[in-house]
Amino acid sequence: MTDTNNDFVGVLEADLNGQDLRIGIVQARFNEDHCVALTNACISELISLGVSQSDIKLVTVPGALEIPFALKKLAETGEFDGLVALGAVIRGETYHFELVSNESAAGITRISIDSGLPIANGVLTCDTDEQAQVRVNIKGADCAKAVVEMANLALALTPDIDFEVNDGEE
Repeated sequence: MTDTNNDFVGVLEADLNGQDLRIGIVQARFNEDHCVALTNACISELISLGVSQSDIKLVTVPGALEIPFALKKLAETGEFDGLVALGAVIRGETYHFELVSNESAAGITRISIDSGLPIANGVLTCDTDEQAQVRVNIKGADCAKAVVEMANLALALTPDIDFEVNDGEE
């Protein structure tokens, strides 16, 4: 921290240690070259952050609008500490771009809030294929860092449940 006014405040620092975290990834297949590049960058960064390859599960769906459904199903399993949404929506000549971009983002946010599970949103929304290509590696890696940090934050902010054993004596 750079501000010394916080010297006496309890601060939870960013924790990018992915060891023992279980991460689910939902990748759209529409604009597949961009989506595969996003996924490869994300998985490489997750592994470099200490997430075991065996603790990463990848699910693919047809397009960005299907991502929230798959995220919801993964969240419902209780098997993951965090999820990543990856896709690429490229502007066309119709309003469809706005619809897909807005609805997929809203769905991803809703699933995260409703489930209490951190979800890194890596659905690119670009005007051209060239813009998407420039962003895939950075965005994929950024999503890995975001999901690890937020999964650790969620774990740190979740109180431990202590069970008191009642032996029947009072």
